[in-house]
Amino acid sequence: MLEVVINGTHHRVAEGLTILEALLQLGIDVPSVCYDPRARPGADCRLCLVKIAGEVHYSTSCTRPLLPRMCIETHTPELESFRRSMLGLLSTHCAPGAFAALPEKSLHRWMAHYRVDPARTAAADAMDNSHPHFRFDPAECIACYRCVRVCEDLQGQFVWHVVGRGGSDHLSVDRGDRLADSSCVGCGACVDACPTAALVDKSRLHSGAATSWTRTTCSYCGVGCELRVGVREGRIVQVLPEPKSPVSKGHLCSKGRYAWSFGEAPDRIVHPLVSSNGRWQRVAWEEALGRVVTQIQAVRAASGPDSIGVLGSARATNEENYLIQKLARVAIGTNNVDCCARVCHTPSAAALKQMLGTGAATNSFDDIERAQTFLIAGANPTENHPIVGARIKQQVRRGARLIVIDPRRVELAHYADVHLAPRPGTNIPLLNAIAHVIIHDGLRDREFVGARVDGLDMFTKFVREYPPQLAAQICGVSARDIVKAARLYATQKPAMCFHGLGMTEHLQGTAGVMALVNLALLTGNLGRTGAGINPLRGQNNVQGAAVMGCEPDSLTGSIPLKEGRGRFESVWGAKLPTARGLNLLQMIDAAEAGRLKMLYVVGYDILLTLANVERIRRALRRLDALVVQDFVMNETAREFGTVFLPAATAFEKDGTFMNAERRIQRVRKALEPPGLARTDAWIVAELASRLGHEQAFRFKDAQQIWNEVRTVWPAAAGIEYPRIESAGLQWPCPSQQHPGTAVLHADSFARRRSAKLECVAYAPTEEQTDAQYPFMLTTGRNLYQFNAGTMTGRTHNRKFRPHDTIDISPADAARLHVIPGLLLRVVSRRGSVVLPARIDIRVKAGELFTTFHEPMHFVNRITSSVRDQQVATPEYKVTAVRIEPADGA
Repeated sequence: MLEVVINGTHHRVAEGLTILEALLQLGIDVPSVCYDPRARPGADCRLCLVKIAGEVHYSTSCTRPLLPRMCIETHTPELESFRRSMLGLLSTHCAPGAFAALPEKSLHRWMAHYRVDPARTAAADAMDNSHPHFRFDPAECIACYRCVRVCEDLQGQFVWHVVGRGGSDHLSVDRGDRLADSSCVGCGACVDACPTAALVDKSRLHSGAATSWTRTTCSYCGVGCELRVGVREGRIVQVLPEPKSPVSKGHLCSKGRYAWSFGEAPDRIVHPLVSSNGRWQRVAWEEALGRVVTQIQAVRAASGPDSIGVLGSARATNEENYLIQKLARVAIGTNNVDCCARVCHTPSAAALKQMLGTGAATNSFDDIERAQTFLIAGANPTENHPIVGARIKQQVRRGARLIVIDPRRVELAHYADVHLAPRPGTNIPLLNAIAHVIIHDGLRDREFVGARVDGLDMFTKFVREYPPQLAAQICGVSARDIVKAARLYATQKPAMCFHGLGMTEHLQGTAGVMALVNLALLTGNLGRTGAGINPLRGQNNVQGAAVMGCEPDSLTGSIPLKEGRGRFESVWGAKLPTARGLNLLQMIDAAEAGRLKMLYVVGYDILLTLANVERIRRALRRLDALVVQDFVMNETAREFGTVFLPAATAFEKDGTFMNAERRIQRVRKALEPPGLARTDAWIVAELASRLGHEQAFRFKDAQQIWNEVRTVWPAAAGIEYPRIESAGLQWPCPSQQHPGTAVLHADSFARRRSAKLECVAYAPTEEQTDAQYPFMLTTGRNLYQFNAGTMTGRTHNRKFRPHDTIDISPADAARLHVIPGLLLRVVSRRGSVVLPARIDIRVKAGELFTTFHEPMHFVNRITSSVRDQQVATPEYKVTAVRIEPADGA
């Protein structure tokens, strides 16, 4: 700590701060309009000048380091007079209308504080309204260049540039003349940073200032960014990043920041519906709930409780998913419960649990800034997990090394030391070859392996069969690059691995994650900061849904049924079912075979998102009843629903989410659900009550539900609501004194001190290209849309990518005379879809890429029924297809 004197008062402050940072921590308000804590200081506005004893000239407090025994004055009459004069100069860029309409802008606040009136009289320049979410008015720009710095230092996008010199310098975008033509990714950081009306959210201009603000957690990907939701007259009018979020550090992506209007969609369902003779009819809650209960009782009486399946939701809170699986097991009497984790990261959880004892990320997002090397395997963070992607990009800019494994040349591949682009479906030989090099070249961490790793001799013999030269032939990559990647990962430590669905959605998805764990074990990149194996979870609470017990084999806390039965039966006051439960894909198989008679699906469009849609249709068609609980009429309900229960969105409820780094964070209600929509917790509790289990589901609020979760899950016992009001905690957190666990496996693994290397042999998928189907198609997301488009498709984010496209390499496009926008029929062994062509340099010749955000296309008509060998996750990433002009094209 440093001893300093500020305005005659002695203070003790932390070392390493600038004067302005120290002043802000002490609550001493010094004017500044160019300073942003998320970016390097610019010292352009000069308003933060302070007087330092013994120095003739004033110093900019934003750039001057704080030193021991400094004597600082912040508000002398001379400084105050100077600030008033500077604000007078800046006011010539401020129009009276903007000053009155946007009082929260920092220049406007300080002008008001110093009683400086707006003085802009010049005619307005041409405003840039081309961006869907915000507008740029160059006449209001004061040339502080805060937007330039925050775009570079936070997002790493380099959209804004300063052109011209001296008094003629001004802002320009990096390409084209408009924001819409630039490389802007719509994160809105420049709008937050702008101290004037030069950059303003359009929603703020059109709807006025919010009258209340609520801190909550984003309902999109599994990063868990925190938001401040602004509400006016019962409507959301603006969303801003939470500056104190430990995850997002005051940053958001385009989805979290701007794609929030789905709750006001014209097709929002706000009344319960029942299907009669193929038509939906509006009914009261009593009738809708009674219909569901009657269907459950009838099916159970005729075919037993195991003829009913229940699916939890990644869009529901932890508390709601806990009640959903409790409903299945206690009120219905079946272990047939699952969630969408089955089709994304169940392979990660299974591999990590089998090898290390805990099926979750080993490290924290804060380790990004501590890593010296990144291995990004089958993930595209800058599009699918943008805040994590931006943090990785910035760490690489600071000197960290980067290895990217992805068939496409995704954005991070441009920053990579090595980009390995394997043929889809060949991850196993590639990772085994990297292990081969590590062992062959003597690069393993001998101390770590000797103390904490078993099976080295057998594994060494096994990977001799995967030399880089052989793997290169199988995978279509360079043997030299395999060697380079292995040496980087093994020597430039700590090395942090992030992986995504490009690793898991394969025949050998679970095995692929095991192969990644092998690399971490060999190199000692486990149990330390800046390292580990970390799945990037796809949806906001997909990890939470699974951990809460929406899995057939596990109870809350991922506790095996056999192990947890006694504790849960004691707390629940009910016997648990003993029959082995079905997972989601097994439920589909059972429905197709006529054994499963009813499905209750919460917040999940299985028809649109499961692979091989026609097979899913055959299965759902055979059900006696299908209850859908969602906020809009999704495709599953539209075609096969018997009852629709209207649910609240995440902005309309309280509870918690669990992000990809095991952090439990608060979700807070910002507004009331519209019409008769209700929270998932309310609906589930009402159903349970009508099924005769009112007492077991009687909770007054989300906190009371969470307290029961803490009772049955010892690893979360210390995570109380009061402790996570200001910041979430990472489990394991077994007591109220425990700080939470940022890094797993520091001294030992969950079950024992050592972990065993797994010999993962390569098993090629049956889905192969041939003369009839010469292209290999993989599917994924884009930056602006999310999963099935249920939420983003009902917001202005549609304007960025209004349609799914079939992305093709320039070489293939030239060879086949494909031009942008040409309608192509994409044909697989299961069906066909028609998509407009998009020529993309990121795609390799012989391969194609598409998203699945639009129900009108139903891309999963063509994906295969191949499943992961261990947990049945569909192989979305490998589909053999051909392309041909669509009829009439």
